[in-house]
Amino acid sequence: MGEKTFTIHFIITGGTIDSHYDGSKDTAVPNKESVIPSFIESLKLYHNAEFTIVCMKDSRDLKREDLENMLKAIEESPHNKIILTHGTYTMSDTARFLKANLKRDDQTIVLTASAIPINGFAPSDGPFNLGYAISKLEDLEPGIYIAINGKVFSPDEVMKVMSEARFASIFNK
Repeated sequence: MGEKTFTIHFIITGGTIDSHYDGSKDTAVPNKESVIPSFIESLKLYHNAEFTIVCMKDSRDLKREDLENMLKAIEESPHNKIILTHGTYTMSDTARFLKANLKRDDQTIVLTASAIPINGFAPSDGPFNLGYAISKLEDLEPGIYIAINGKVFSPDEVMKVMSEARFASIFNK
């Protein structure tokens, strides 16, 4: 079986997936430095990995400038397989922003996140969601997707269901 090796460009924006628990605030707070590169490198993937840190923010704190910087990082990437790590609160909004503004059409862009930080908590959904996003990159056509909790969503259909702490399709699929 012929193996296709490619570079996965991880574009990092913070979110719970890349956070730690701050007892003084009684909540998860984005790390000052991302743990995603060391986590991915520990996996010994068959694909190459490149990392770009756009920001380290809770997605509720993202500004228009942050979205524009994500868009710029994607547009200027020499790679066509991209995983964007994000916070769950506004990930759907970012996916729609990228779909509306991305000029390139040769890239497969998968946004993913977690409800529980990768480091310091067991179990965390972060490692699974990253692995799932990586695995879907090979099969998905160019476009923008959200891959989380074992399902892939399009930007047009996805919504976060706060009461269930997970994502769903507005089309009830």
